[in-house]
Amino acid sequence: MQSPHTLHTQQPALQLPVTLVAEVQDTLLVAAHDLARLDRLLAQSMDKLMDRFSTASAQLADPVLPDAPALDAIRAALRAAVTELQCQDLAAQLIGHTSALLQGCAYRLASEAMGPEDGEAVPFVAAVPERPNPVTQGEREGGSIELF
Repeated sequence: MQSPHTLHTQQPALQLPVTLVAEVQDTLLVAAHDLARLDRLLAQSMDKLMDRFSTASAQLADPVLPDAPALDAIRAALRAAVTELQCQDLAAQLIGHTSALLQGCAYRLASEAMGPEDGEAVPFVAAVPERPNPVTQGEREGGSIELF
């Protein structure tokens, strides 16, 4: 009879064709690359929007403009829009986490399936993040902050 410790140390093995593993690994790495591109596009867009909002805000702060309720409403709406632009930081964190997860899975898949060949070093295996999601904030409100 096997001891309980022996039962937990044996893991089922699944043999996969090397071409399938390579295709899945390539797909995971392409997805990680696409996420990096998305992150750069979001950052560029947010920078441009922030510049335009800053310009508009500076123009609305001109002392020659009358103090009218309509202008006050526009100023308040502009401040709220700038607060909404903070979502880029949350998006960047989520994209970075997801990219690391995909790359870690791709390298681990290759390492587990193919192993090292004679005379070659063991392939680099990136650590897969332990937390499922680094961004826990579900909504953004002006004047509030959620630390994670």
